[in-house]
Amino acid sequence: MTFGPTIIRLSVTTVLLATATAAAAQKTAAPPQDKTQEQAPAPAVVEEKPTPYDQRLIRLAEVLGSVHYLRNLCVKEPEDVWRRSMQELIDKETANEEKRRERMTAAFNRGYRTFASVYTTCTQPAIVAEQRYRAEGATLASEIVARFGN
Repeated sequence: MTFGPTIIRLSVTTVLLATATAAAAQKTAAPPQDKTQEQAPAPAVVEEKPTPYDQRLIRLAEVLGSVHYLRNLCVKEPEDVWRRSMQELIDKETANEEKRRERMTAAFNRGYRTFASVYTTCTQPAIVAEQRYRAEGATLASEIVARFGN
């Protein structure tokens, strides 16, 4: 009977398995790290795909900002319709595209500030500008929907 070599092989295999298991456990256990060395996982990057109507959308955002300012300048009770419309448009159009969201928001604010720097009271030219910008916004929205809508 030759049990000797078999027992020796089993003993060596057991020792190797125990050593390998201990080594694997040490590798999976995270070593204590200094908090300054910890790195947060990189945020998921959503690739922004420019749409063929982005420039028109930016212009529409600017027009909405202008109309929002001028309407509130010339009405007795402030209304938030134009800002809410812009927010809905941004939410629907940009989803997870942060750069597009920023560009549209900046365009709205630019339109608002442009007229805020010129008109401080409601005048006849302010009323005419508001009417013209509303007409331009309606035209832009119609063109975008007609050409690029589903």
